[in-house]
Amino acid sequence: MRINDQKIDHQLISSIFEDNLAEAVAWSSNGYYLKSRPSFTLDPMFHAGAYYVQEASSMFLEEALKQAVDLTQPLKVLDLCAAPGGKSTLTQSVISNNSLLVSNEVIKARVNVLAENITKWGSANVIVTNNDPKDFQRLPGYFDVVIVDAPCSGSGLFRKDPKAVDEWSEQNVQLCNQRQQRILADVLPALKPGGVLIYSTCSYSPEENEDICDWLMDNYSFENTRFTLNEELGIVETISPNNKAVGYRFYPDKVKGEGLFIAAFQKSDNEKADQFSTKTKAKNERVPAAEIKHIRYFLNEADEYFFIKQNEEMIAMPRWLETDFMIIRSALYIKKAGVKLGTLIRNELIPDHELAISTIISRNIQSLEMDRETALQYLRKTEIKLTSPERGWALPTYNKLPLGWIKVLPNRINNYYPKDWRIFNK
Repeated sequence: MRINDQKIDHQLISSIFEDNLAEAVAWSSNGYYLKSRPSFTLDPMFHAGAYYVQEASSMFLEEALKQAVDLTQPLKVLDLCAAPGGKSTLTQSVISNNSLLVSNEVIKARVNVLAENITKWGSANVIVTNNDPKDFQRLPGYFDVVIVDAPCSGSGLFRKDPKAVDEWSEQNVQLCNQRQQRILADVLPALKPGGVLIYSTCSYSPEENEDICDWLMDNYSFENTRFTLNEELGIVETISPNNKAVGYRFYPDKVKGEGLFIAAFQKSDNEKADQFSTKTKAKNERVPAAEIKHIRYFLNEADEYFFIKQNEEMIAMPRWLETDFMIIRSALYIKKAGVKLGTLIRNELIPDHELAISTIISRNIQSLEMDRETALQYLRKTEIKLTSPERGWALPTYNKLPLGWIKVLPNRINNYYPKDWRIFNK
């Protein structure tokens, strides 16, 4: 598991999981191994976005970013094959607050779970898109970092998922190699000169790893990046046969994690990028100042955001990302952007669930702490009983983390947890 340090600290997570925390993941600032797998579905903290359940080897992306990129700078980062969201939530945690993350998933059936996990993470500087890699050619030289965790034959998951063995074949490895080349060729025009590409798979096959590194260096102006690593970690450094590109392999008998390959490259500064158009088409309505005053109460530091309307729903994004949002909106299909605030009806904001579990929610809103059983009843969208001194909108919390919205009425409490998110486990 990897904690969301924008919502919770290490001391609290240690007290909650108590004896089930084994040790920290060596290459992750927020990752922990668990001694046994609990029912995450029945943990309200999971639904509050306090942590993400992620395979430990995959968390090495943090170290790759730290060694290949200056994370103190404002960056535009693309996570191209992002669902279900592990790499994106990790990336968002390590980039600066004035950076932008575009989290993309090409498969329409998978983009909803990506958007849900990004929503739980709670940050406003993320845009979720549902586009083919070639669509990003509309943004030539735009991104400082492109992360491609490419679709692969999956041999690195043999220990974790025995069924993966039955699905593996040499023919599939060759098909994956061709697909990986096509994906990279389609998206690389969007990486700016001097930008960083991080490529990874969960495959052991050289055709999908070292051969791809050679293909990249044969066909593009890239310089390979070598990481500085402690040998005691058990990560195996590997060299591609033709161009001697360095990559890193994770083997389950050498590290506490599943199979992974990862390598980083920097695009030549000398390569010229086409200019993308900054002209945008107005599709969304800016929120008038007269309406903004009704939503300020719900936000922490409301002046730090700009507000738009989409189908009468208000959305907030960091003010410094307004131009970038307009550019991306003109080039790509956006599934989710920033934080959805809600709908204004007769000068009252009907707040959205995204706002409740975001990191931009005001600390002044009434919150009502729940015990675990009441929290689970809330997550099942059943009736709950709480005592409140005030009427109106309130945040039901568990360990002081909001789980959603309730509305306190004179004789009852209305549960506004999204019906599509409710849990059914008993």
